Amino acid sequence: MTFPAECVRRYRDAGLWGTRTIAEEFHEVALAHPDHEAVAAAQGRLTYAELDARTDRIALGLADLGLRPGEPVIIQVTNRLETVVAWYALLKAGLVPVATLAAHRGHEIAHISRAVGARAHLVEADTRGTDLLAFAREQAHDHPTLRHVLVLDDLPTAEIDPDEARKRVEEIQRGVDPDDVAVFQLSGGTTGVPKLIPRRHAEYWYNARAYAAALAWTADDRVGHLIPVIHNAGVVCGVHAPHAVGACLVLTDHDLDTALPLLAAERTTSVLFGHVHYRAPAHPLYDSLAETLRVVLLSGAKVSEELFAATGRGGAWVGQLFGMAEGMFLVTPQGTSAELRRTTVGVPISPLDEVRVLEPGSEEEVPDGEVGELCCRGPYTLRAYHGEDRPEAFTSDGFYRTGDLAAIHAVDGHRAVSIEGRIKDLINRGGEKINAEEVELLVLTHPHVVEAALVAMPDPRLGERGCAYLVTDGVPVTLEDVRAHLRALDVAKYKWPERIEVVAALPRTRVGKVDKKAMVADVTARLQDEGEAP
Repeated sequence: MTFPAECVRRYRDAGLWGTRTIAEEFHEVALAHPDHEAVAAAQGRLTYAELDARTDRIALGLADLGLRPGEPVIIQVTNRLETVVAWYALLKAGLVPVATLAAHRGHEIAHISRAVGARAHLVEADTRGTDLLAFAREQAHDHPTLRHVLVLDDLPTAEIDPDEARKRVEEIQRGVDPDDVAVFQLSGGTTGVPKLIPRRHAEYWYNARAYAAALAWTADDRVGHLIPVIHNAGVVCGVHAPHAVGACLVLTDHDLDTALPLLAAERTTSVLFGHVHYRAPAHPLYDSLAETLRVVLLSGAKVSEELFAATGRGGAWVGQLFGMAEGMFLVTPQGTSAELRRTTVGVPISPLDEVRVLEPGSEEEVPDGEVGELCCRGPYTLRAYHGEDRPEAFTSDGFYRTGDLAAIHAVDGHRAVSIEGRIKDLINRGGEKINAEEVELLVLTHPHVVEAALVAMPDPRLGERGCAYLVTDGVPVTLEDVRAHLRALDVAKYKWPERIEVVAALPRTRVGKVDKKAMVADVTARLQDEGEAP
């Protein structure tokens, strides 16, 4: 299901959705800002004109391989200059990037690539810890649709006159509708392997344009990005949003020791810090970065007064972001009080976004100030997952049920949203969402595990990690036993439990349900006794 026709008309009549593809939108920006830097990274830098010309030629190289518009391409890469080049080249070729993580393994990739009918698999060679090229070749074996393994640093490039290359790319783009699927992102909050979220050209570019407008970015901004750039937040906040206004993406990895020197040297004006980066203000190089920062956004966990003060100590405006691959973005509005900025995640970025807070499991709205399930609908929020009929994920009138607990507060004339927890059983490990049920079902296939429950234990750096409570058949099971089992199942490592507690029986509520609150309290107390709790 795509957006209803009446919604499409409404969003276009309001000037929100355009009539160009993402590739065409980027080209228009490149024409307007040819000499502005588009990307600066450890690997080098490119102006808009250089990025536009290079990606034209690579797009044609991909087309000359026989890849056709509309065909999906699995992406497993890290934060590099070449990743941004590949992203736009794929879109210019009319291909559909499938934004997986470099950390995903066969358990995830085999399902995802078959679900979309992937024709190619793009990987980065020489990544630390895992040979992704060998992995991609292994995944291609006996795959019903996969025909090409592509390497990030060695993408095919057409040796052709730039003007002729531009004409051929324009011809490809004429065959792509702005309401076609541009990208598949992955859900972070559903059971089993991730669900596929179709993002369409017009709505996805609008999502980024609205985000840039909410932060008042201009072509003079230099936007720092540390979280995985092929995440939805990476694509929207890091790539498309700065490029929608002709700004520069300053791209680095998550390690503060390598990120902060680059961000400071590049005179970064705006940065998004995930929970794993909340330690940044304590870094000795933060004051150098703070000299040029105008905007700091915090996302991923509740923000303390101390963190707010520390991140803004150079005079930057500090706010919060809450977003999801399914669409909805909430951002602190400019010009609001410290109370709103610190105690809420803000308001929707679009005037046509619609937010309701419903009694969980119903369609009854709760009064402002009371906690319920955050539900949303709007010009960039999905109406259906790819290939799946999941009516339980939506209200009867098309609001997406996020699974997040929230409340609405009237502050500074805004109806701002605070996030108060989760309905969905997720662990947020440094921004990566781990579905507890998925991991529990995998652990239960261990021959000596009878019952399993995965819960979040607090962690000072990542926010949360997974702790598995296990009941066994009497044979001792260690953490390494569980990890070896998941390794054999080719499960992404970030999903593996990082602690286990073997118990005689899982704690249960009075009505017989597994009591995860009791387990969280138990492991938190154990960590405190061990001096490990935050």
